[in-house]
Amino acid sequence: MNLPISDTSVFNRLRIILVDTSHPGNIGAVARAMKTMGFSDLRLVNPRFDDALTNPDAVAFASGAQDILASAKVVDKIEDALVDCHFVAAVSARLREFSPPIVTPREFADKLVSAWTQDVALVFGSERYGLPNEIVMNSNVLINVPANPDYSSLNLAQAVQILAYECRMSALIDSTDSSQKTAIGFQGELASIEQIDRMYQHLEQSLVKLDFLNPHNPKKLMPRLKRLFSRAQLEVEEVNIIRGISKRILDFEKK
Repeated sequence: MNLPISDTSVFNRLRIILVDTSHPGNIGAVARAMKTMGFSDLRLVNPRFDDALTNPDAVAFASGAQDILASAKVVDKIEDALVDCHFVAAVSARLREFSPPIVTPREFADKLVSAWTQDVALVFGSERYGLPNEIVMNSNVLINVPANPDYSSLNLAQAVQILAYECRMSALIDSTDSSQKTAIGFQGELASIEQIDRMYQHLEQSLVKLDFLNPHNPKKLMPRLKRLFSRAQLEVEEVNIIRGISKRILDFEKK
C-alpha cells in the first residue's frame, strides 16, 4: 500500500545508522531492507573498509537499492551521524547495566509515528561486537528484539528489516486512523541530542562545584542521571531549565 510522503512523514524522519560495519555485503543488504519498507536515510560510522558504498559485495547485496547506497553518507564518528536528530534509539541484543529504558520494536515504532515530529535515529552496531556502551548509554532508548532467548542472534540486515517493517506498519495504521485523532494536551519540541549533551556537561560541572560529584572518582552518578533523564524524553524548554539551574550553581559565590 502506498503511503503519503511529506517532509514530516516517518519515511523522511527516520535515519538508519550503522557503526563499525565489518562486511560490505551487510551494508548492501541493509540498503535493500530499507528500500523495501520505504526508508532512504542511511549513515555509516567508521566502516571497516574504504569502499563501503561502492564495494562489489555491497552493490550486489543491495539488489536494486543502489540508490540508497548512492545517497548514503560516511562519517568518522557517531556525533556527525546524529546531527539534527532529536531522539536516538540503540538496537542491541545485549542488555547493559546502565542502559536507557528498554523498548520493543513495536513500542518504538508506535512512538515514532504518534508522538514525535523531529528526526529520529536507529543505531546498529558491528556484526561481531555490537554497539559500544557509550553509544548505548547516551541513547534515549535501547531496542531489544524479543527473539528466542536460546538463540537471539540476528543478522544486521534482518534487524534493520524488523525495525523498518514495524515503523512502516505503524505509519500505515496511523494514516488509516488519522481522521479520528484529536490533539490533547501541550507537546513541546523535543530537545536535540546536541542540546542534551551540552546540558549533561553543564550539569556535571555544577555537581562538581557542589562537591556532589568527585571528578577523580565519579563512579556511576552521570550514567544514572542520563538513564533518569532519558526516560523523560526531554523537551527544549526542560533542557533550558536544567541548564539555568546549573548556571546559577556555577555563578553562585559563597558569602
